[in-house]
Amino acid sequence: MKISMVVPCLLGLEGLIAAELRELGAADVAAENGRVFFAGDANMLARANICSRFAERVQIVVGRFKATTFDELFDQTKTLLWEQWLDVRDAFPVKGYSINSALFSTSDLQSIIKKAAVTRLKQVHGQVLLVETGAVHQIQFALQKDNVLLTLDTSGTGLHKRGYRLQAGGAPLKETLSAALCSISRLRPYHTLYDPMCGSGTILIEGALMAANIAPGVNRPFAAERWTQIPREVWQQERDRAKSLVKPAEQFAAFGYDLDPTMLDLARENAKRAGVADYITFAQGDATEFAPHTDRGTVITNPPYGERLGDAAQAERLITQLGRAFEQKRGFSYTMISSCEKFEELFGRRADGRRKLYNGMMKCNAFMYYK
Repeated sequence: MKISMVVPCLLGLEGLIAAELRELGAADVAAENGRVFFAGDANMLARANICSRFAERVQIVVGRFKATTFDELFDQTKTLLWEQWLDVRDAFPVKGYSINSALFSTSDLQSIIKKAAVTRLKQVHGQVLLVETGAVHQIQFALQKDNVLLTLDTSGTGLHKRGYRLQAGGAPLKETLSAALCSISRLRPYHTLYDPMCGSGTILIEGALMAANIAPGVNRPFAAERWTQIPREVWQQERDRAKSLVKPAEQFAAFGYDLDPTMLDLARENAKRAGVADYITFAQGDATEFAPHTDRGTVITNPPYGERLGDAAQAERLITQLGRAFEQKRGFSYTMISSCEKFEELFGRRADGRRKLYNGMMKCNAFMYYK
């Protein structure tokens, strides 16, 4: 059965996800702001959950339509084939959001959508009461300019939570954004990766997972694994497939530095849980005195900035110091993510490339130096 699906994502990652889904074998890939639509069978659904490095979650598209009144919303929601994905005992809570739409009350939207789905399922299943004691099928709604998208979440916990990071530092990057920085920096399995301000090690860990082609979700569970509508063997097939594609990156090495020894201990534990500890060396060090010990290197880091940690003046001084420490030389590239509008001025040279990204709701730029 062909399933229509959508991946919500951090703004700025749509192109990366579209390319990733095509590489995974998805059909009908189409990117929009903050989400990417695609299609495939049950194996593709499981594969996207297990293998996507940049997606926030994978959702089944149940329906798309326009509604400006609650009657329209109820009637059109009721016509959708909920019974394809919801058995008589399945639980189906409702949540979502509305932006620039005539219908904007979240609680009312939840209530109407829930009532319509219940009405449909009672009629189809011939039931007076739906007990909802079974597996959770989270209904998500998104209203944008009166356009309604209704989906079922298959991921459960967000895909950025790989399972290896039990704790993090004061202002960590999401795993998905860290992986994206590695991708746009064109990290390869034969590169040496540096993060001079590594914190809990997320950039280095995501880089090592990418270098060895280890699927980020291969060791974590997903909500749809408990659904009767998707055969359990599908998930095992896709995990086996992902494991068969792992390629030990014998030429890859990563080095992480931080001033805080507690954070370094945490980073080491995270790397162990991710299965990439052998690729990464952590040591105490000051980023402003960065001195790489290899002839070539890919430097990717997330320097603290004022909006994030509360001291803009200190953050700006650090950017200036990094401009002196990150020497422009053959064989080295530097990627830094920052919300600072004066970054290039403070760093001391214009970036060779810039990419607009969002760290949560914070607008940032990835500044890339490679010449």
